[in-house]
Amino acid sequence: MTGDRITAWLEERIDLWPLRHLIQKKVIPVHRHTVWYYFGGMTLFLFGIQVATGILLTLYYRPSGEEAYESVQFIMTEVQFGWLIRSIHSWSANLMVLTMMIHLFSVYLTQAYRKPRELTWVTGMLLFGVVLFFGFSGYLLPWNVLSYFATKVGTEIAGQFPLVGPVLMRLLRGGDEVTGATVSRFYGMHIAILPALTTMILGLHLFLVQKQGMSVSPAVEQAQAGQPLRTMPFVPNFLLRDLFGWFVTLGLLAALAALSPWELGQKADPFAPAPAGIRPEWYFVYMFQSLKYIPAKVGPFDGEVLGVLGYSLGGLLLLLVPFLDKRSASGEPSPFFRWIGIGIIAYIVVFTALGYFAPALK
Repeated sequence: MTGDRITAWLEERIDLWPLRHLIQKKVIPVHRHTVWYYFGGMTLFLFGIQVATGILLTLYYRPSGEEAYESVQFIMTEVQFGWLIRSIHSWSANLMVLTMMIHLFSVYLTQAYRKPRELTWVTGMLLFGVVLFFGFSGYLLPWNVLSYFATKVGTEIAGQFPLVGPVLMRLLRGGDEVTGATVSRFYGMHIAILPALTTMILGLHLFLVQKQGMSVSPAVEQAQAGQPLRTMPFVPNFLLRDLFGWFVTLGLLAALAALSPWELGQKADPFAPAPAGIRPEWYFVYMFQSLKYIPAKVGPFDGEVLGVLGYSLGGLLLLLVPFLDKRSASGEPSPFFRWIGIGIIAYIVVFTALGYFAPALK
């Protein structure tokens, strides 16, 4: 058979035994939390869609303040299926952030970060940060009104960091203001620096996942103490379920792109006033809304500076949670850290809702 000949040809040149051994031995735990395992693969699939559609868009996009908007307009109106590719790219970016957040918090709540998977959690958190910056940098590239002012506000917030803030803001903007130079700089980060970082961190993350296998929460371990853990083979059982989820996601993307194409809006005008009700992408809205409620001055300190420092400290604590949660390290459930995770999720949901609905209630 042709397949056997190809395998034999490869076997003569490449040792396929490690791959076959991995496929044969890899199993997935079966328990009530198994459904959360699928969101990691879903995020990886959406990242693949981002890479494929991003490459196609790069063929026509021109990263400058004079040509960025017109090049996106050309993609959407003149390039065959260009509007569809751009819509899929935009929708898949948003879905990727959503599935990554679900994956991150499912790992957190099942305490899958505990020993020996501390580095798996750390690399996952780093990936999450890189993905958020992917969204921030990509949002400006169409150079429309909303992206211009959202980027201006976002870089101003970054400029509130003590000591390094002004330097960081100039580094992001490529000057004192958001201009065409900012578009070129964000484009370079979006298609070169961030993909390189993602490739390195993602490679390490996947290696650690394959090396250590899928984690089982302490509650499941205690419930099945003394009994063999139920598992299913990764190939073909889990892989086929993963593929089914990918096809469903692809269908959802196609439906969203066809029924609700991503709009381009009006070209950015740096001299025009900011439109009313402007806000960043949904995954930054809770931060944006929180900063609105902080007074301009809290004692001798600037409110925005305290807000930025608070978010930075919160992110750092979340990054280091495997080393802070001593109880889960010994294999016991950790209700305290679990309730912290539930509180973070509730906070994100509530403040995101306020960001969208509070202005409408005034």
